[in-house]
Amino acid sequence: MINIVLFGPPGSGKGTQAQNLIQKFNLKQISTGDLFRFNMKNNTELGQLAKTYIDKGELVPDEVTTEMLREEVKKGGDNNGFIFDGYPRTANQTAALEQIVNEVLKDEISVCLSLVVEDEVLVERLLKRGETSGRTDDSNEEIIRNRIKEYYAKTAEVAELYKQHGKYVEINGVGDVNEISEKLYAAVEKIK
Repeated sequence: MINIVLFGPPGSGKGTQAQNLIQKFNLKQISTGDLFRFNMKNNTELGQLAKTYIDKGELVPDEVTTEMLREEVKKGGDNNGFIFDGYPRTANQTAALEQIVNEVLKDEISVCLSLVVEDEVLVERLLKRGETSGRTDDSNEEIIRNRIKEYYAKTAEVAELYKQHGKYVEINGVGDVNEISEKLYAAVEKIK
């Protein structure tokens, strides 16, 4: 089984690259952003709560995110593993994810792939996406910059934890999409 944490700030291309990894290795993606949007669209209690944080550009509290994630992992599927996109973002979430993967899948995280993109490129990408997606969190530059700042402040410790376990690989997220994908595939092949 291959269990990947796909890392990168908002606008780094995680969604696109996750789809490529899914097709290449027959993985199931669990995107916290998708989980949040599903729950908000369906106006669930967890969705309403998540929306109050997202609209301010803040990260959703661990308990809410972890509960959504645990339920999604339990659903399983006919796949060779999972891609975790947008989670973990804190040391506590890292421990919670390891526990979920161990308890539910009887496995561990294989690798953390981190897409690296300069801040100004991220802002430009997100504002452009905001013009067509209708997502309020992609339409305001101040909120975007706050999201990026929060991402770095709260995820540095996660990167360090994966580095300590020899499971952290950085990939330049700027350039041709296919070339970036090939770099990601090579990193996964090393751990298979």
